[in-house]
Amino acid sequence: MRLESAFRVLFVVYCLEAGLFLAVVPWTGTWERLALQPPFDLLHSLLVAPWARGLVSGLGLVHLIRAIHDVDLLVARPTRGS
Repeated sequence: MRLESAFRVLFVVYCLEAGLFLAVVPWTGTWERLALQPPFDLLHSLLVAPWARGLVSGLGLVHLIRAIHDVDLLVARPTRGS
């Protein structure tokens, strides 16, 4: 059971980090610099479009919601043997 809890904690950490990154970075200058690297102009224009940034931020929010859900499961889970 400890291994399962360790994996759950690692998953929560991943979801928090990925969620914060994906929710915030599309609206910063870093995203603009990263978007300049694709070799195709069409891909660049898609990456800097507001709807694409919103899509990526939405994915980040999904990760954050999943992290909150798993934290709730970790905290609310009754301990065995007591």
